[in-house]
Amino acid sequence: MGKVGIVIVFGCVLGGFIMAGGAVPILIQPSELVVIVGAAIGTLVISSPGLMKKRVKHVISMALKDTIPKKKDYLDLLKLLYELFTVARRQGVLALEPHAAEPAKSDIFKKYPMVVKDEMYRTFLAEALQAMANGVSADDLEQLLDAELDTWMACNHLAGGLLRTVSDALPGIGIVAAVLGVIVTMGHMNAPPAVIGHHVAAALVGTFLGILLSYGLVAPLITSTEIQEVHQRRYMECMKGAVIASMRGAAPATAVEFGRKVIFHDERPSFTDTDKALQSLKGG
Repeated sequence: MGKVGIVIVFGCVLGGFIMAGGAVPILIQPSELVVIVGAAIGTLVISSPGLMKKRVKHVISMALKDTIPKKKDYLDLLKLLYELFTVARRQGVLALEPHAAEPAKSDIFKKYPMVVKDEMYRTFLAEALQAMANGVSADDLEQLLDAELDTWMACNHLAGGLLRTVSDALPGIGIVAAVLGVIVTMGHMNAPPAVIGHHVAAALVGTFLGILLSYGLVAPLITSTEIQEVHQRRYMECMKGAVIASMRGAAPATAVEFGRKVIFHDERPSFTDTDKALQSLKGG
């Protein structure tokens, strides 16, 4: 959806400009683009020590996708958790070790691609199951999982914060480009009015691009990543709630219900749908 939104923003801006009688070629100013985009990238590089460049790339790639779990993804997660808890209840928690050690090879995990293909989800659940099999107490594991979630959010917020800094700087960089254009214009004051007008228009393009890139591209991308991070954390909160409930002695179906309750209401599988899905597993 991110790419579609970008097309809509730039398409509508250009369309409105053309409808007002504007000439698109005047907006094509490579020098202004070099100043604005180059300065923005340079600002980002200056502000990205260590592994921050890699994290920023990850955030940008995520912004262009739609990684929010759907209702079916949650239902599959609840079914996966139910199967794992049933194994632990019937065979003991040590029976979870093979599934936790190599989830990609687990017959249970393989049935649910949303979890097994996503390294973040797969690792989070596998490590929780390993702690469960190793005898870590429910209270300690809850604190460990909370720490993991908080660390993950903090890491993503650092990258998002850097991009927001660039977004905030873009209008100012656009003004710098415009000022440079005015300086160029002042050097051509003896030129015909048409030439002077062209230079003034080119200078104003700098301000236009800075504002458009800030509020029409970078800022919305940052908002997209923040919303997706909240939903991704909610998916892992579902795992955490169910695992902790199971460790505290809840039956598999009850533990799954603890996980279901933390899902946002408009994405949450209904009790009836969840019960039917779990009953089908029992039948199988």
